[in-house]
Amino acid sequence: MKIGLDVGGTKTDAVAVAPGGAIAGRVRLATGWGPDAVIQTVIDAVASLRRELALPDGAIASVGIGTPGQVVSGTGRVVHAVNLGVDELDLAAAVAPALGVPVHVENDVKAAAIGAYALLGATGSMAYLNLGTGVAAGIVLDGALRRGPRGTAGEVGHISVDPHGPLCRCGQRGCIEALAGGGAIAERWSRPGALPVRDVFDAADAGDALARDLRHGLARGVAAAVRILVLTADVDTVVLGGGITALGARLMADVSAELGASAAASPFMRSLGLEERVALLPAGSPAAALGAALIGDSREPEEALARG
Repeated sequence: MKIGLDVGGTKTDAVAVAPGGAIAGRVRLATGWGPDAVIQTVIDAVASLRRELALPDGAIASVGIGTPGQVVSGTGRVVHAVNLGVDELDLAAAVAPALGVPVHVENDVKAAAIGAYALLGATGSMAYLNLGTGVAAGIVLDGALRRGPRGTAGEVGHISVDPHGPLCRCGQRGCIEALAGGGAIAERWSRPGALPVRDVFDAADAGDALARDLRHGLARGVAAAVRILVLTADVDTVVLGGGITALGARLMADVSAELGASAAASPFMRSLGLEERVALLPAGSPAAALGAALIGDSREPEEALARG
């Protein structure tokens, strides 16, 4: 069995992947806050899978962990994982003795890219665009994860597409994340609600001017990210995932309209067929956990093949 974990800010999703590539078990549990609690969450998640599947000693071959923040290339060290309360932590070194198997750690969006590639049975090239509190992408070329020498390949969220746009937390104006990130939208909406982005869509449908502006900005930001990913990496498909994609057809309709408008204005953009190259990851898919499991089984994470 290969074990994969998606350690999120509120919950951890863990899967066990059988030798043939099928997901044999899945558990979810709350993620603890701070380095010690995150370490314990990982250990507890693996133990829960062991119990659920009645796995004997030696049945687990490897563990892969997808986590927010930056993962220092070639190490299991996580830095700036603010959603976990972690400034710096060598997560692999901390959990490997307790787990007794090889452990690999990867950024959660990059892990999700590998997982989405496998879940969708993709071939060729694909970009996974995560639309959550922030915006980032993972790029898979012929089954291999593209990290880049500094691990920043796919970090499209902080590309400015409107120099007069809203201020981004990175200090620039008009970044894709400032337009399409759930955190930025919620901050600008500044009204109480459990699901601010959904509230924005509902208010826009009711004619609220601010909501309509925020909703249009979200579509503009996503469409810009799609164009950038296709024009820079020429990926066959851009798969949208993350919490915001729970809006489903409402989000896709807005993004398609934005891409269609650029195609109508430019024969070159029209030739790219961008609307047909965008897909939505099915809701509830364990992409990041599955991708982490596949990466955990690879000697070189950047060369992990998205297969069982």
